[in-house]
Amino acid sequence: MKKIFLFCLMAACFAACQQNNTQTTVVEQPEKPSTPLQVVNDTIHLVQPDTTLTASLMHTLAHRSSIREYAETQLDNETLSTLLWAANGINRPENGKRTAPSAVNAQDIVLYVTMDLGTFIYLPEKHALQLVSTTDLRKPVASTQEFAAAAPLSIILVSDLTKFPFDDPQRTTLLGAMDAGYVSQNIYLYCTASNLATVARGTMDKAAIQQALQLTDKQIPMLNHPVGYIK
Repeated sequence: MKKIFLFCLMAACFAACQQNNTQTTVVEQPEKPSTPLQVVNDTIHLVQPDTTLTASLMHTLAHRSSIREYAETQLDNETLSTLLWAANGINRPENGKRTAPSAVNAQDIVLYVTMDLGTFIYLPEKHALQLVSTTDLRKPVASTQEFAAAAPLSIILVSDLTKFPFDDPQRTTLLGAMDAGYVSQNIYLYCTASNLATVARGTMDKAAIQQALQLTDKQIPMLNHPVGYIK
């Protein structure tokens, strides 16, 4: 009888040990890094874009919308880095081609980012922002629509028409507008997938922007996108 009792006790202890060993260990996932934007020698060095975003294309299309209210929180380096890469960054380093298509591969769309730190040009080859003006141009970009000036930053899409191998101004302007549309949609899709707020806008004080950025008459601001976290 004692042997039977001892056997049952050992079996119960063994079962308890097995249960403890098979319990799922919950490992907390580390938070994604959040590095503030910093200007060093007139340059913001962007971190590598995060290409692991798992939002599905169909889900993103289903939820894409224009949002005109923005939280005051500044975008961090990681978010802005991936946003600009998604908009018109280099996705094929072997030949320098971009995330957005362009007519005859002109790659005419130049991105300018304006915020409280100043106004910067995006350099896809270096994946960096280069300071071009210490002036915050969000108010001229907003123009008569004050809500846009409240966004932490605005992206200005400029088409450099000299990139096209055509002399017809009407044709090149049409192609530039078309290419700006591709980049604009990339901005929309990334913002939707990342729970950011944005809206494509044609309204802006183009003359003031061209003067501040020292653009030629063939470098045309086509669209702009205020961007921020959802309020």
